[in-house]
Amino acid sequence: MSRLSLFDCNPKEISTLGLAFVGDGVYDLIVREELVCEANRPVKELNLKKVEVVRCQAQASLVKKIEPFLTEEEADVLRRGRNAHVTHAPKSATMADYHAATAFEALLGYLYLSDKIERIRELLSLGKT
Repeated sequence: MSRLSLFDCNPKEISTLGLAFVGDGVYDLIVREELVCEANRPVKELNLKKVEVVRCQAQASLVKKIEPFLTEEEADVLRRGRNAHVTHAPKSATMADYHAATAFEALLGYLYLSDKIERIRELLSLGKT
């Protein structure tokens, strides 16, 4: 098992926003790990760089890059995430970016809970090109 949790659950039974909640944490941890491993920096600088990477606009941009490489199942999760009923977006983001970010986080949550850690790595790698 590659996941951190001691609990087993079926990601197909979790709401889209629940998947996004998990995916937000997964992406945050991945970005934090990458920044710490990249260079030894003060925590304030690490946090500023993390916020830059995880903000809605950056996630929306990542979605555009990875979308062509998604399987049908992954594309369906992304579509459900994009259509999830969210009531507000940060002032610095458009609703379109916020929906795309929610979709991205739902996809990461789904893949993580499906124990597809390697697929998360692949997609994030594709998103960096």
